[in-house]
Amino acid sequence: MKVIVHKTTRDAGRMCASEACVLLNNAIAQNGEARLLVSTGASQFALFDSLVCQPVDWPHVTMFHLDEYCGLSQHHPASFRLYLKQRFIDRLPVPLKRAVWVTGEDTPEALAQLAAEVTAAPMDLGLIGIGENAHIAFNDPPADFETTSPYIVVTLDEACRKQQHGEGWFPTLEDVPARAVSMSVRQILACKTIFSLVPHVAKARAVYCALQAEVTPEIPATILKTHPDWTLHLDEESAAMAEQHGLIAR
Repeated sequence: MKVIVHKTTRDAGRMCASEACVLLNNAIAQNGEARLLVSTGASQFALFDSLVCQPVDWPHVTMFHLDEYCGLSQHHPASFRLYLKQRFIDRLPVPLKRAVWVTGEDTPEALAQLAAEVTAAPMDLGLIGIGENAHIAFNDPPADFETTSPYIVVTLDEACRKQQHGEGWFPTLEDVPARAVSMSVRQILACKTIFSLVPHVAKARAVYCALQAEVTPEIPATILKTHPDWTLHLDEESAAMAEQHGLIAR
């Protein structure tokens, strides 16, 4: 585990994107292609702003994403498919090799298709955010650390739904869907390398809890500490509580 504290969110996003560029291009040089797993949400804006400007050989990159709300149209402002098209795919100078979409369909057939796609080859890089309740993807506490299914249907807890409303994705809390299709914890950990950009003061407690606690499903992000190649990128605001308790030294 490596923890890097940056002065600003923009600095954190820029370095995370630069490191991602090197890793992806190395994978392409070695294997002829790279497989990239991405997060969404307001915390990832700075990362995508920098990533789309990086000299990645994008026509050799296949993109996967973590999750999608059940039953939400891809045209809804809160859809993660729309988010990725607007903030990532449509801003690239050249097209990706392919994008594999989580549609939010919760049928056994749809989940089986996603499972086949994501396990067809190793995932070179996962860009994995951490939620205010310390979830990874939509694996809210207590997260299922045992399932071997690559994608699962989950029920969102109140803290998660409040975050989605608070960030402005939905007009009311009642509008936030109760269920989502999410990549499982074990599948996330199957990434060869994981970078986590976790900025902003709203994430300070989640960062503190993830670093301070033992690995537990009650704080899902603690599982990332077991990964052999995990880098946590913070800004000064998100690092503050962990620094105050001596968990981060600069």
